[in-house]
Amino acid sequence: MKLEEYKKILLAAIDKEVDAYAFYISLSEKVKDPALKGTFKELAQEETYHRKTLQEYLSGVKKELRFDEVKDYHLSDTMDKPKPSMDLKPLEGLQVAIKREEEAMQMYEQFAAASMDADQKKVFEELAKMERGHKARLEDIYTNSAFSEAW
Repeated sequence: MKLEEYKKILLAAIDKEVDAYAFYISLSEKVKDPALKGTFKELAQEETYHRKTLQEYLSGVKKELRFDEVKDYHLSDTMDKPKPSMDLKPLEGLQVAIKREEEAMQMYEQFAAASMDADQKKVFEELAKMERGHKARLEDIYTNSAFSEAW
């Protein structure tokens, strides 16, 4: 992959992080549950951190990303992605968020697989881990919310 293509990919990833931030802020303003509101605000802050990190990597300030490994429970494989609307119920908002994180994770995994440069591959693998972590966190919330009768 040529350097210019790599930069375009990082710029597109930055745009996706900005979109994710706006999405989570929007959800935080719509939900009434304080815990869920707080979770969406935290995720928005993390998306801001991701954007900043990608920008620093793009500018050369940062050379390496490292994130904890997170298990993928594949809960999202069992759900459809509702169409975003102003009338989303909390569980539907979680489903949209889970699917968005899954799509971001898969995108970064594909970029890592296509990378010829080891350092570049490592960056995309780390970005995929970040998104997998968000997805797992949202899946935990979804499971606890959707199946609260089990508790």
